[in-house]
Amino acid sequence: MNSKNIKKSLNAKLKRWLENIDDEEIKKIVKENTIITGGALVSLLTGQEVNDYDVYFKTREATLAVAQYYAKKFNEAHNAHVTVKEEVDEQWQPVPNGKITVFISSKGVESESEDTETITDESEPKEAVEEVGQAEEKPKYRPVYLTSNAITLSDKIQIVIRFWGEVEDIHKNYDFAHCTCAWSSWNNELFLPTKALECIINKELYYMGSKYPLCSIIRTRKFINRGYTINAGQYLKMCLQLNELDLHDVEVLKDQLVGVDSAYFDMFISAIADKKEKEPIWVLDNGYLVEVINRIF
Repeated sequence: MNSKNIKKSLNAKLKRWLENIDDEEIKKIVKENTIITGGALVSLLTGQEVNDYDVYFKTREATLAVAQYYAKKFNEAHNAHVTVKEEVDEQWQPVPNGKITVFISSKGVESESEDTETITDESEPKEAVEEVGQAEEKPKYRPVYLTSNAITLSDKIQIVIRFWGEVEDIHKNYDFAHCTCAWSSWNNELFLPTKALECIINKELYYMGSKYPLCSIIRTRKFINRGYTINAGQYLKMCLQLNELDLHDVEVLKDQLVGVDSAYFDMFISAIADKKEKEPIWVLDNGYLVEVINRIF
């Protein structure tokens, strides 16, 4: 698909989404702040069906407002108690540019389906299973799956709330070059970096460096299954960055899995956090990590 048709396709997708937002202020925010990047652009460029649209927002304020809107929608539909939390300082005041997270007190994820055990692909958006004969009765673009870092809507929209900013700011947190094509709603601009196009044509994984090398290593599984290749040097770059981190620190480990939206990883982190809470002087080690991994995965 050429650039002109990609823009048309993404504008049409945004329009359909906007038609299903019943709050005029949120509708305006989404229209003026949306960035679509990642695998959707790769699929459009190569003429394949889009699996999901990864959505980010230009500002923190937009991210917070949209997250709160969909958390409220989910709570109303399912009698749930999901909240959106901002990072606060010692005086309980919001930290400027601090983290925004979806807080789910019980199990770390919320889903329209109660069966979160069936979720195994940590990098794909999670659509709850529809009951036969009822799918048409449910609203489009409704929240169906929530984790601390993302809100997945029906109709292939995944809203990432962990990052925000201009396109170049979003891509500072991206790992592989082929994922860095993007489109911005406010100016209808399409970004097609030369390195990204080269990697897409050659189906090559090129690691650009990331704040989250552990997540990147795990993500390679998905791309390899899709026919991409990766050389040993790219793994070495990820390992070098990973070596600088203390994965025995629960907060570091949790942060490193920020882009791995799997119910199993949420369970993994929750098990470690619960153990630490019950035994404050306990020291996390590899033996316990392996035990938990074997129990959950």
